Amino acid sequence: MSQPWRDSEGGLVERGRELGFEFDGRALRGYAGDSVASALLANGVRTVGRSFKYHRRRGVVGAGVEEPNALIRLRRGARAEPNLRATQVELFDGLSCTSQNRWPSLEFDIGAVNNLASRLLPAGFYYKTFMWPGTWWRFYEHFIRKAAGLGEAPREPDPDTYAHRHAHCDVLVVGGGPTGLAAAQAAAGGGGRVILVDEQSRLGGGLMGLVAEIEGMPALDWVESVRRKLSESDNVRVLTRTTAFGYYDQNLVALNERCADHLAEPSPHQPRQRLWWVRAKQVVLATGAIERPLVFGGNDLPGVMLASAVREYAKRYAVRCGRRAVVFTNNDDAYRTALALQRQGVDVRAVVDARVEGPGPDALAAVEGVAIEVRRGQVVIEAKGAKSLEAVRIARYHPERGAVSDVHRLGCDLLCMSGGHSPAVHLFSQSQGQLAYDERLAAFVPGESRQAERSAGAARGTWSLSGCLAEGAEAGAAAAEAAGVGIGSAPVSSAPTPGNGEWRENPLLPLWTVPLPEGHRAKQFVDFQNDVTADDVALAAREGYDSVEHLKRYTTLGMGTDQGRTSNVNGLAILAAQVGQSIPEVGTTTFRPPYAPVAMGAIAGREVGVEFSPIRRTPMHDWHVQAGAPFITAGQWLRPQYYPRPGESIMDSINREALAVRRSVGVVDVSTLGKIAVQGRDAGEFLERVYINRWKNLKVGRLRYGFMLREDGFIFDDGTTTRVAEDEYYMTTTTGNAGPVMTHLEYYAQTVWPELHVHLSSISDQWAGVALAGPNARRVLAAACDGAEVGNEALPFMGYLETTISGAPVRILRMTFSGELAYEVHTPSGYGLRVWEALLEAGAPWDIMPYGTEALGVLRIEKGHVVAGELDGRTVPSDFGFDRLQRPDSDFIGKRSLERPGLRKENRHAFVGLRSVDGRRIPRGAQIVVNAARPRPVPMLGHVTATCYSPNLGQHIALALLDDADRYQGEILYAASPLEGENVPVEVTHPVFLDPAGERARG
Repeated sequence: MSQPWRDSEGGLVERGRELGFEFDGRALRGYAGDSVASALLANGVRTVGRSFKYHRRRGVVGAGVEEPNALIRLRRGARAEPNLRATQVELFDGLSCTSQNRWPSLEFDIGAVNNLASRLLPAGFYYKTFMWPGTWWRFYEHFIRKAAGLGEAPREPDPDTYAHRHAHCDVLVVGGGPTGLAAAQAAAGGGGRVILVDEQSRLGGGLMGLVAEIEGMPALDWVESVRRKLSESDNVRVLTRTTAFGYYDQNLVALNERCADHLAEPSPHQPRQRLWWVRAKQVVLATGAIERPLVFGGNDLPGVMLASAVREYAKRYAVRCGRRAVVFTNNDDAYRTALALQRQGVDVRAVVDARVEGPGPDALAAVEGVAIEVRRGQVVIEAKGAKSLEAVRIARYHPERGAVSDVHRLGCDLLCMSGGHSPAVHLFSQSQGQLAYDERLAAFVPGESRQAERSAGAARGTWSLSGCLAEGAEAGAAAAEAAGVGIGSAPVSSAPTPGNGEWRENPLLPLWTVPLPEGHRAKQFVDFQNDVTADDVALAAREGYDSVEHLKRYTTLGMGTDQGRTSNVNGLAILAAQVGQSIPEVGTTTFRPPYAPVAMGAIAGREVGVEFSPIRRTPMHDWHVQAGAPFITAGQWLRPQYYPRPGESIMDSINREALAVRRSVGVVDVSTLGKIAVQGRDAGEFLERVYINRWKNLKVGRLRYGFMLREDGFIFDDGTTTRVAEDEYYMTTTTGNAGPVMTHLEYYAQTVWPELHVHLSSISDQWAGVALAGPNARRVLAAACDGAEVGNEALPFMGYLETTISGAPVRILRMTFSGELAYEVHTPSGYGLRVWEALLEAGAPWDIMPYGTEALGVLRIEKGHVVAGELDGRTVPSDFGFDRLQRPDSDFIGKRSLERPGLRKENRHAFVGLRSVDGRRIPRGAQIVVNAARPRPVPMLGHVTATCYSPNLGQHIALALLDDADRYQGEILYAASPLEGENVPVEVTHPVFLDPAGERARG
């Protein structure tokens, strides 16, 4: 199958490796080294997609990351991926891709009716149209959601894997064009660690579309020579197919390496993409520049392309983008494209140059030498064609009047436009560098740097090859010296090749919008992807959206996948003209990461599924597995839920375990509790500042329950802390809050109160814990301990004892979570299983039973103990009656915030219990209301925080937070759950259902 638009020779593709691929089901051929875009163009495919709003035909415009139109859906099934630029997708054999944003087909798209109704769909039409009538929103929403977005993501799980990697270097060079190569070579000469990254599959950048000599050899030979030297250097890492997409504080640069995107599927164990976090001492940004389109009528027609892109397709891929071409420009660079087309055998009808003085002498001599007509002081006012470009309308340009005259038509099927170049300042701006506007270039360039960064070459507005090479070498050497690794090598020299090298150029003529003849209408697109026209920008300005950020959101200018690369400067300039300001005064929108789209899989890496977060197992985990316990994740720990017996249902198991604890004795693994050692002569003072209650008066060998607050007065965590020595406390925290509490304490110890002599150590993993609870708990403990006395006098309630069990050192804390006589036995993790089994063996005469988190939850609800369901970040100690613990005579974190009126009002919600009146289950998270049957909205008095069936009470119970709780004590209210469609009558009770006096715990 032939490729009719491919030259018979030339280019950098591998002609010996022909590849087959599909586009919208059509079988096509290309070569290894092609992009999908170049292969489509080689096969004569002009329309590759439809625009977002008007569904107009769109063709390839660019050749790289700047491409706004040629978005495709690649692959099928689970590996399908939408919104990929055809210009950046490397061709591989068997590749299958489809066009997007069209139905039922690309050729016949019903959505194109929007183009006919475009006058009814101006900028911001959705803000005005869908506000009235308000009751119709649900009707609108269905269609708006179906129309929103581009492409369709796969529904199947992603079968590929992704990797993360961290790296450090002395110099990071971003960009593998001539500037970046010169910088990397110079920096590497100093002997420091250098990383060079480039988003393309091969190095060279703009040199792949340029004829020139560097250091006495053809430019691409020089590229290969430098690549080989760098690759062979021990201190240099070269990463191709890698995009630097984010520049963060302290010179942290995020990279996305596409390891296997150029393959049909990754080989076994190969990541598809790898996310790099690179911390560099110095960064050199050699990111190049992006050519701007020109804004004129019909400039979105397939066949209208950026001049530099046409040149790259000709030189790199040997693809002719048309047979009859017109070049429309306001600068000298586009003349290189005219010469490249002429060498291809394309009929260059004319170079239309908006400047009256025309190009510089070298460019003019070059085109006159091959008989290319130059039309000075003229502009293309409109591109014409049905499905693709067929002709252009050209007119005399009068910049002083902003008008045109003498319109005439010129037939062509390719229009190469060039409105100048804008340095790719995205990463520089992300580094918080300040931009400066260069009137000579009509573009924003890097100004003052805020980090250890330097921009060079086209990235700072230098267009000549010799200038880029010199700046790159200088920047690389300076970066190496600043990083402290010596001075790099000498600058690189370049020599122009006649006709396509270094020219004496005339200045660019800023041309932001081509004026139309009086009375003539045509759509002049600024943002191709989102169908934003020059008229839309003008309308937004008239309607008061004269801030660039407001303009962006009102018109969607620059909000597509290209993030304004081709539209940003043109849009800013048009807005500036509308509001009567200069472009610098208008400013730019905020450049945010990522510079280019990054797959969600790459961001997640391997942290998906069961590896979403670290899996933590207690020392007794294998015992629980052998006992058949299912597990639940709590604060990254795997905790046993219950221990089923043959023939039991889940509820049978839970009820059996809860009853056993109340009637005899049970044992539960609490190794997951957070444990922190607080040491130092000021440890007590530190605890008094972070907790609401007293700690300095706590005796050695005793423990105390306490709350710590956030600065806003709300409860942060609760737990017990034991004084094990005069200058040492042993703190336990909730399982899920162990990490945050440690961070909280470290912040205050190191930053707020550095004068306190206190040291904090997280020892959660160093200690295992077992809770022993029930009426026979003391008997079991006495049988297990190696001779220690554990009676009420030796170990009173809230007391502490150190002894041994089966030869293992243990810390015994007499405290309760279930409300029963209970102890927590803590031991170094290595002894955890031994102590666990010793307690089970000692408890055998009393039918000791292990119980899981489900029974633990039932026991705590019966006793009215609070956990995360109640401590949800919106409660204060007084909500639970614990305001009596607060120290009135000294300060602690959050104390002043507790004085806020909203936290002190009398009818504020309080902690209560609920009993089901009719025997039904009380829904989780239900709203507490007086009458659920009354017309909506129904006032909510509170909500259920925890619910269960109590086997010890024989009924369904719950805990809740209820407004004006004293008023409703003993009343019948309703627990209403709109989600579950239930409305259960409940009696409001005291939150402690069993042993309200606490006699069992102190027995």
